[in-house]
Amino acid sequence: MDATPAAGPAEPSSLGSKVRSATRWSLVNTMVMRLGNFATGIVLVRYVLDPAAWGVYGVAQTVLMVLLSANELGVSLAIVRWEGDVRRFAPTVLTLSAASSGLLYLSLFAAAPAIAALLGSTEATAVLRVMCVCLVLDGLSQIPAGVLTREFAQGRRMVIDALNFVVSTSVTLALALHGWGAMSFACGAVAGNVVALAGCALAAPGMLRFGWDAAQARALLRFGLPLAGASMLALAVVNADAMIVGAVLGNVSLGFYMLAFNMAGWPVRVISETARRVSFAGFSRLADDPKALSRGFGSALGLLMTCTVPACVLLGALAGPAVELVYGAKWLPAAEALPWLMALGLARIAAELTYDCLVAIGRRRSLLLIQGLWLVTLVPVLVLAARAGGIETVAAGHVLVAGAVVLPAFLVALRRGGIATRTLARICARPVLGGALMAVVLLVLRRELGEGLGALSATSVIGLVCYALCVLPGRRLVRGALARFGRGPAEPPQDDAPVVPADPTDPAVPAVPAQKQPAAPAHER
Repeated sequence: MDATPAAGPAEPSSLGSKVRSATRWSLVNTMVMRLGNFATGIVLVRYVLDPAAWGVYGVAQTVLMVLLSANELGVSLAIVRWEGDVRRFAPTVLTLSAASSGLLYLSLFAAAPAIAALLGSTEATAVLRVMCVCLVLDGLSQIPAGVLTREFAQGRRMVIDALNFVVSTSVTLALALHGWGAMSFACGAVAGNVVALAGCALAAPGMLRFGWDAAQARALLRFGLPLAGASMLALAVVNADAMIVGAVLGNVSLGFYMLAFNMAGWPVRVISETARRVSFAGFSRLADDPKALSRGFGSALGLLMTCTVPACVLLGALAGPAVELVYGAKWLPAAEALPWLMALGLARIAAELTYDCLVAIGRRRSLLLIQGLWLVTLVPVLVLAARAGGIETVAAGHVLVAGAVVLPAFLVALRRGGIATRTLARICARPVLGGALMAVVLLVLRRELGEGLGALSATSVIGLVCYALCVLPGRRLVRGALARFGRGPAEPPQDDAPVVPADPTDPAVPAVPAQKQPAAPAHER
């Protein structure tokens, strides 16, 4: 096997067409799944679950996300990144992935009581043991799922995700209505992953074959292990807040915090997940042309910021009414953290895209250093914040570290990769200024008009109009963003170019999809 990680050459026009088609399918897929999960979540939270049960689920989901980051040792993305016939090295990838995920699950099964107690929720032990069966299913699914990503086959992935959603939602709702509580999520997640694994196997036939080649295995481990470590750091960063809230403030506070965190992810997930299904492959093909990479990254960042800023500002400024309207008055304490978490979600949009870009150009050491710096800085800040206040101070501490430490570090790494900070500042200027104006308008109108449904609707419309007037001159940037990915030839081989460990399962209620994206500081739970 040629162990050189490369995406393989592609004609620019053909690549651009594939990316645009994949992006359209990915957007439709993401929006449909998110709307379905959103509706299901409303039913469960308003009528079935209380904050304590939601907190138990949060503990189990947090552990699962962290373990998934190293589930298959970072080798599965070789399916996307290595050149040549996938069938030559897929059996070795599958063997490594299955073995590592199986051992990880056995370790988790034995350690579940201690982990649950450490996170302040002894009731989560059984939920952990069931939900983390997804580790094994995920390890098997990554090979056929990687082939679909390699081929930009987002249409087939949409069908698989839809089947996953239908099965997992049906199981979760049925069990929750019969009083199973947090365990309903675990059973639904496992059922959905079983269906997704079967769907992936059918959509990419012949990929679930075990085999072993020692030379391939050594190359795969060299390729994946460094970024598996970076991904574990990233997921530890993302979930440090939930772990600390659960351990210091208890299950009820964790339930409120998790609800706010998931609400903060609504606008971010739809746009960011759509982009990230194609951004890694797109950046990989621009990596040998610094100018094309800079244009492509700048356009993608401008598009994401333009689309997500108004939604983040809207939810942040109207946090209390939004929580009460959607989930009911008993969940109002979650609104305390929501404005800060909306700001955090916006910062993570930029961080995720930057992560994909740095991975595509092989900046492995930069990613390790940034993730380590983030974790070392974040943990003491969040511990102090949790002890000093409640979930609001924890969320504020997260934003402080992201803005003062992490984003500047990412900007330095991008500059070393050939992407100028001044260019990015110019691209993001209009969305940021428009968001600031929109926030002022929303707060003033909310105070003057009140919080009735009609008044809030009028306030939202006026705020969005003000934002649109600020960013409208930049509409050419939005139009050209997707086309940028289609320019430029494939990335040349790099000896240390890493594979990004796969993203955690989607924590939105209740589905846990089997397919994963390149991992980054994910903002969802």
